[in-house]
Amino acid sequence: MYLRWMVRQDAKGVDLGIWKSISPAVLSCPLDVHSGNVARKLGILSRKQNDAKALLELDTKLRKMDAQDPVKYDFALFGLGVFEGF
Repeated sequence: MYLRWMVRQDAKGVDLGIWKSISPAVLSCPLDVHSGNVARKLGILSRKQNDAKALLELDTKLRKMDAQDPVKYDFALFGLGVFEGF
């Protein structure tokens, strides 16, 4: 999460984007119980465990949607799981 905040820059000011030497394209989406469950329900993730293989699978799918900024989907995956009980 820290890397996300320091590397990405967004219009809402959540991500500061002050580390310009690292590209958002190399970041991985944090995989926790909430983001994993939502990703599975959306068909983005098929692996049942939240482990390194699941992270690789999730990264691969998110990079197909946006190779330059795959981590931008983090808040949507996490938020749906926590706040909507998805």
